[in-house]
Amino acid sequence: MRGLKEKRVIVTGGASGIGRAATLRLAEEGCIVAIFDLNEQAAREVSESAKSTGGRVLPFRVDITDRDSIEKAVDAFEAEAGPVELLANVAGWDLPVPFLDTDRAFWDKVIQINLYGPLNMHHVVVKRMAERGFGRVVNISSDAGRVGSSGEAVYSACKGGIIAFTKTVARELARSGVVLNVVAPGPTDTPLFDGFKAASPTGGKIAEGLARAIPLQRLGKPDDYPGMIAFLLSDDAAFITGQTISVSGGLTMHG
Repeated sequence: MRGLKEKRVIVTGGASGIGRAATLRLAEEGCIVAIFDLNEQAAREVSESAKSTGGRVLPFRVDITDRDSIEKAVDAFEAEAGPVELLANVAGWDLPVPFLDTDRAFWDKVIQINLYGPLNMHHVVVKRMAERGFGRVVNISSDAGRVGSSGEAVYSACKGGIIAFTKTVARELARSGVVLNVVAPGPTDTPLFDGFKAASPTGGKIAEGLARAIPLQRLGKPDDYPGMIAFLLSDDAAFITGQTISVSGGLTMHG
């Protein structure tokens, strides 16, 4: 895709799932990629995998709920590779629990990772982009944030919030040369979804039911998303901002 070669990009949650797939694709496109992830060992393994295609991936152990941790890692990456131009916020976490069975501690964990994490990343990284007059951001939301999802009330609230937040910041920063868009995955077979299934005695049946409900008759796979992420970060999408694109096999069809 146009305009990705040699661009510096941060991918949160890049050590596994959709984040891992996005990291490898962006490295293949010629980006210099920083993985921000709590699982440093897995991030290092992704870095080694990228070398097979000539990609350059730098792993950093970062807690995205800690703004200071983010700032230190961004400083380190920029000192080694140069100014960050692209950002993909992929990291997320949830467990399936009916809302009335949850407690404040659970809400706080879900909100810290899925809402405060991206807010922290924007406040550190996007501020620098705006000052430099160029930046592109892709935030990974979820179709749960567009239509709701039983057992994911707080997660859905966060993901819906990310959509509204992205639209707002896209308006605020349009004249600063920064564009922001959202990719909303449908149900996807990732390590997070494995945990989702394991947390519920009916998790396997739920997964089967979801697959049947999707018009393309399967759950998403991590490799279904990097193309859209790379497109929205590329010069091919330079005139697109504030948009939410569902990649869900037709489960949700927004006009």
